Amino acid sequence: MSLQEPAPLTPHASDTDATLDGILTEDKKKFKTCSQIGFYRRQKLLLPGQSPYYADLETVIVDKGITTLQIINQDTKVPLQLQIIPCESIFRLKINEISPLKPRYEVPDVIVKDMATERLSVSQRESGSIVLENPNGPYKIHITAQPFSVSVTADDKLLLSLNSQGLLYFECLVSPQSKSAILESDSDVTKDEYGLWREKFGEFVDIKASGPTSVGLDVSLHGFEYVYGLPEHADTHRLQNTEDNDAYRLYNLDVFAYKVYDKMGTYGSVPLLLAHKPLQTCGLFWLNASETLVEINTRAVPQSSLSRSVPDTRKQRAIPQTEVRWMSESGIVDLFLLMGPSPQDVFRQYAHLTGFQALPPLFSLGYHQCRWNYEDEADVEAVDLGFDLNNIPYDVIWLDIEHTDGKRYFTWDPERFRNPTRMQEQLKQKKRKLVVISDPHIKVDPDYSLYSQAKARGYFVKDRDGQDFEGNCWPGTSCYLDFTNPAVRDWYAAQYALDSYKDSTEVLFVWNDMNEPSVFEAPEMTMPKSAVHYKGCEHRDLHNLYGFYQQMSTFKGLIQRSAGQERPFVLTRSFFAGSQRYGAVWTGDNKADWEYLKISVPMLLTLNVTGISFCGADVGGFVGDPEPELLIRWYQAGAFQPFFRAHAVQNSKRREPWLFGKDNILLLKRVIEERYTLLPFWYLLFYQAHVSAQPVMRPLWVEFPKHPESFGEETQYMLGSALLVVPVLAPGVSALDVLFPGSGERWYNFRKYECMRGPHRKKIKVTLDEIPVFQRGGSIIPLHTRVGKSTGWMDGFPYELRVALDSKGFAEGELFLDDGHSFNYIRDSMFTHRKFALQKNVLSSSSADSKGKYQSESIVERVQLMGVKKQPLEVILHSSGVKTNVAFTYSAKLCLLSLESLSLCVSTDWEIHIRDK
Repeated sequence: MSLQEPAPLTPHASDTDATLDGILTEDKKKFKTCSQIGFYRRQKLLLPGQSPYYADLETVIVDKGITTLQIINQDTKVPLQLQIIPCESIFRLKINEISPLKPRYEVPDVIVKDMATERLSVSQRESGSIVLENPNGPYKIHITAQPFSVSVTADDKLLLSLNSQGLLYFECLVSPQSKSAILESDSDVTKDEYGLWREKFGEFVDIKASGPTSVGLDVSLHGFEYVYGLPEHADTHRLQNTEDNDAYRLYNLDVFAYKVYDKMGTYGSVPLLLAHKPLQTCGLFWLNASETLVEINTRAVPQSSLSRSVPDTRKQRAIPQTEVRWMSESGIVDLFLLMGPSPQDVFRQYAHLTGFQALPPLFSLGYHQCRWNYEDEADVEAVDLGFDLNNIPYDVIWLDIEHTDGKRYFTWDPERFRNPTRMQEQLKQKKRKLVVISDPHIKVDPDYSLYSQAKARGYFVKDRDGQDFEGNCWPGTSCYLDFTNPAVRDWYAAQYALDSYKDSTEVLFVWNDMNEPSVFEAPEMTMPKSAVHYKGCEHRDLHNLYGFYQQMSTFKGLIQRSAGQERPFVLTRSFFAGSQRYGAVWTGDNKADWEYLKISVPMLLTLNVTGISFCGADVGGFVGDPEPELLIRWYQAGAFQPFFRAHAVQNSKRREPWLFGKDNILLLKRVIEERYTLLPFWYLLFYQAHVSAQPVMRPLWVEFPKHPESFGEETQYMLGSALLVVPVLAPGVSALDVLFPGSGERWYNFRKYECMRGPHRKKIKVTLDEIPVFQRGGSIIPLHTRVGKSTGWMDGFPYELRVALDSKGFAEGELFLDDGHSFNYIRDSMFTHRKFALQKNVLSSSSADSKGKYQSESIVERVQLMGVKKQPLEVILHSSGVKTNVAFTYSAKLCLLSLESLSLCVSTDWEIHIRDK
């Protein structure tokens, strides 16, 4: 690759754009619509208000905090068991067969630990209803016998109801001998209109060994108009009403250049829905890994439409109500009610169930350079050198599938990568890292040791006849590792050991792609649902868990590689609830188009509020060639999103940041440098996500939960609680309509220091140079005063504190430091956690956690205070019993007080006194 700077690029179309629309139209035919899904058609036959279920209240048993009772289908007389398991402000409701023909699939490994149950007792018994309550909490559970329903109240106000629409649906397992005689012939599937035993899609026939097994339930959210969650969809952050034959689909699929503003599922699934209104946030977590469809219907209803067990004599008035209907192909009903009441409470409750965001190594928060594919070692070296020659920082270069020997993972192409160890050592010398791809499909080749070992051990997914399932993917004919088997996960993890993965080093990290799993020339380009996994489970039961398990195994392998010392970095395309424990995700194969830049914001916000903070979208768009303006705007947005990676499809034009002309180089360089300047703030946000489940990237409603004007906003967002980011999402924009939320809030231009006040909207002028970013009054942000070639060069670099005063002259913030790569912050308390506060004209630094033992040599070199109303008489530093005058400058126009040339150790206590009289 030539490193000579070319002439500035002009807007151009991709070589493939002319045919792309036709390809995508054809691709869409590969995927089902709701009306083509058998269990959806079956469940839609059950109409609201026609529930066949009643609760037998005579069977109620309360034992060790768990309430059980039977609910019975009046038509079939088959009893089901309902369990209600309380834990603090969480209620788990499980509905299962009492005596199934075989155990139904219950999702393992997602819930991190058993819930410590609380005591519920029967506080009321009336004719046809009972009330369960904990005398120490505000919540009561109201169970109505006929038709069966469950309602939850807080301080006797109705919050939500289950089966109030009568849509509980449960297909019990039946013997294969009971299926209709018309289905005895393989050729007669068309007569099975609702896909009970066999279901046809295109040329594929799904044979269901266990017959129909779907489950469903409706939940009514009383007083809630705004609902969010259910990633992954290329759609708005706020969930929209669904129409007939239209639902949010949760089914992990390889959807190339997916359609925007669409409810079709893409690469990952998190069956978590959040409902919000000014004084209450609730969560619904539907623990089911099979294909799931969710219908949403928000409407106005009379307020008096409460559970009959909660009488209401108030005057009727219309209030919003959202009906949520969950429908899954198999498994059981396993629903967690997360009662909040604040957004932060719901985030913590969900994290206690499924795990907290892993604390990533610091390098992974820097800039990543990727394409399909960097061609060879010389190409990698040239790109790496290009960053140095242009003085642009970066941390990681990536290699896609072409780096392997014939798409055999854990190998290197012998011609293109003759000395990969040397290549990695050169990156290590520059304190940079390499990420390589490792997909779950294994090339069928007896001479390929990974295949022959897995084959001999029986580690592949089977077909319905008990043979190793074979499908077509990048290597050609492939088998798929059964990651649901713990032994397979352990074996796969061991492949990452340095003595197993030839020519790998400790600077190599991993990208798990194609793990929905993607299977070319298969139904919906994924594994047939009749494939068989560990312990005989069908793929239909656990499809959405497959990628979760591969990332889990890879994460474990990288930990083992370092003998438990180093934090892994693993990126996955497919994910499920709990994937936040194992690394990062991205939004998949987007397009170099403005609509995809725009939709990336709500997609990432939705991932963040459902537990996955470490996420991003391919900067520039994966498919096609972005015009320079789009590329610049995407870099500007991506630099203020958690995972910052540029990526491009094979045969696209090269996009390294220095290839777009002198003026654009400077713009892109400035964007990337600003990312590195803010790394202390990013690291703090990830630490807070790691320990308290607070999202890194937050929709406005999370920070301003009482302000309805923020509830539908998705074109601007918060980083933590301190920065308001307003990306430019359309071409030719010269001004943006910015909402400054919060009553009485102050907002400061992050780069120019001018103050705005909320709540109001204001037109803000923009140029191509930057996107608007505002710091919230009352916050203190740590940042570096300069940047290095990568994060590894910045250890010990000095800090600036950016202090933004609120209307009362107060501000606070934090800084978290450790070595940035090991687990010593947990194992040996090797961290420094500092708290900064400014109140009554005194800026102080104190310990936020006395357990921290890490002593940093870094200093606070500069303090910028915004919102200082008048010039002080003097500024005095109090440190170690010594008082020292501090030099300062003051801008009356900006109300900016600048303290320069400081030398304040970040690990010690000190105070700065600002005397204005």
